[in-house]
Amino acid sequence: MLEFELKNVDFGKNNGLVPAIIQDEVTQKVLMLGYMNQEALDKTLKEKKVTFFSRTKNRLWTKGETSGHFLYLKSISLDCDQDALLIKVTPDGPTCHTGTDTCWNEENHGKIYFLQQLSNVIKSRKNNPDEKSYTSSLFAKGTNKVAQKVGEEAVELVIEAMDNNDELFKNEAADLLFHLLVLLEQKNIELDEVLDVLIKRHK
Repeated sequence: MLEFELKNVDFGKNNGLVPAIIQDEVTQKVLMLGYMNQEALDKTLKEKKVTFFSRTKNRLWTKGETSGHFLYLKSISLDCDQDALLIKVTPDGPTCHTGTDTCWNEENHGKIYFLQQLSNVIKSRKNNPDEKSYTSSLFAKGTNKVAQKVGEEAVELVIEAMDNNDELFKNEAADLLFHLLVLLEQKNIELDEVLDVLIKRHK
């Protein structure tokens, strides 16, 4: 959910402009750096597509207006000095004008951070049950049932591993990951706590 207070941005320190760091919401990759004035920020919030102020062209420009590779707005946050923006987006294609994914010539791959977003959704289903939600129904059945589902999905994954259907294998792997996240939430254990164990083992 996009929540942002326009009145808090300090545009007075740099001739009416503030730097805007653009970050992919899912991969967490920094895609580019641009600048915004008040009008660019207003337009971005209104249209949900990131618009900058071009210092070279001296006008507003919406990223993707020529290429079609828009940056779809997901959230905005303000730094501690209130003079820089962090804007999380969903990019529609490469971000840099050179055709690369980022302005640092990096590939924008790796969706591992989506697991944290999914964990947050699962937590919400637990704390705010919805009778139409499959996830909420799992929590309602208790720890034993959730653990049983993890076991069932693990067995199904092993069975698919013996076959040569990669699509079915990936689907079973996704099912196992999802139900494992549900079990972690049922046990009130954060995903980061499990990752900490892996990190310590890696050292």
